[in-house]
Amino acid sequence: MPFYLRRVYFIDIKEITNTLVVVLTVERVKVMVKPVVAIVGRPNVGKSTIFNRIVGERISIVEDIPGVTRDRIYSSGDWLTHEFNIIDTGGIDIGDEPFLEQIRQQAEIAIDEADVIIFLTNGREGVTAADEEVAKILYKSKKPVVLAVNKIDNPDMRDQIYDFYALGFGEPFPISGSHGLGLGDMLDEVAKSFPQSNGDDYADDMIKFSLIGRPNVGKSSLVNALLGEERVIVSDIAGTTRDAIDSIYTYHGQQYVIIDTAGMRKKGKVYESTEKYSVLRALRAIERSDVVLVVLNAEEGIIEQDKKIAGYAHEAGRAVIIVVNKWDAIEKDEKTMNIFEQKIRDNFQYLDYAPIVFLSAKTKKRVLNLLPKINTVSENHALRVQTTVLNDVIMDAVAMNPTPTDNGRRLKIFYTTQVAVKPPTFVVFVNEPELMHFSYERFLENRIRDAFGFEGTPIKIFARERK
Repeated sequence: MPFYLRRVYFIDIKEITNTLVVVLTVERVKVMVKPVVAIVGRPNVGKSTIFNRIVGERISIVEDIPGVTRDRIYSSGDWLTHEFNIIDTGGIDIGDEPFLEQIRQQAEIAIDEADVIIFLTNGREGVTAADEEVAKILYKSKKPVVLAVNKIDNPDMRDQIYDFYALGFGEPFPISGSHGLGLGDMLDEVAKSFPQSNGDDYADDMIKFSLIGRPNVGKSSLVNALLGEERVIVSDIAGTTRDAIDSIYTYHGQQYVIIDTAGMRKKGKVYESTEKYSVLRALRAIERSDVVLVVLNAEEGIIEQDKKIAGYAHEAGRAVIIVVNKWDAIEKDEKTMNIFEQKIRDNFQYLDYAPIVFLSAKTKKRVLNLLPKINTVSENHALRVQTTVLNDVIMDAVAMNPTPTDNGRRLKIFYTTQVAVKPPTFVVFVNEPELMHFSYERFLENRIRDAFGFEGTPIKIFARERK
């Protein structure tokens, strides 16, 4: 993969008198969009248990009461060389039990968004009328379906799967969520149906950025202000934008792909008709982005939902800029901006690397300040540091602040290398990884940022034993 020379930094290493020229390169990495897998089935067949098995942690509530999972729950999973997003849905059933219509909507939305569907049934109970109703919905979806028969906890129960051929989805896969049996064969079949190409077709030198935030913070207005035209519908009604929309824009020779997204609501409101696609599509937009603009509403201030939404971008490892929109509507003095900025830093401590831009999409004041900042954080997100210079910085850091000890054992750092970009990822080879305390890891991150910048991008550091 070619390197693109973008900057030359002058850094004084070890207080030597000669100036050291450090060449940092921007590495272009193709953004890959993960396929989406939905687990669908009637209540109480074990969807949340299977979901937890695949993602490796107990995210879904597991309870032996039909209808406990009322919302779609999203996470990431991997199988062999495949990474994917996975959705746990509430059960689909017939009848008039509480929340049934909402649960049906949730599942139908997940089916619509999924690339592959796991149709989960209960081997102990056999094929039921509710299973047949689920099958009817899946027939209409025209999506690849893998039929799994859960709760087949031992080989003697395998004869119970043959009735499920009648559902019309080919060979049923016997699995046990409680014991983890048969999941590998099922996931092999799921992976066969993943899209062959899941990358964007945009040129490598185009910067892709998305705008995320709760409804009515002005994301669409900001897109229109950048484009200089009414490309996206703008309304004071929350939730007007329902789909992610790509717009290609050129400014001073640099091409951008602007990905506008629907505003994200709290879980309890996701199933509302105007909001039903917003969360998953926003998450997929984040995946496709190099840079994510977290848009806040200056008039309403910061609320808990803002922090949750920003966390999606941080966890995805994307470069982040915090944008405070509607700044024209605020009565200001010389201290107002500093006070608001401090509130942001207090509430978004995990985004201390993210720059903050105050602007007004309505008046277009400071809107063009965004683009140079997007360029900077995009370059930082893709920067690769020369290994020898990186190790000089780390060794200087160790000399300044010696490594920690535990019961007479001292952490020894032998070598550091950058193994990835987007986000910049570093592996520190040490004698005993468990001696790398979080606080010392944070210290090393700060020294790396002091030396090389990395404004706007998260940094990942992993300790590995040298062998």
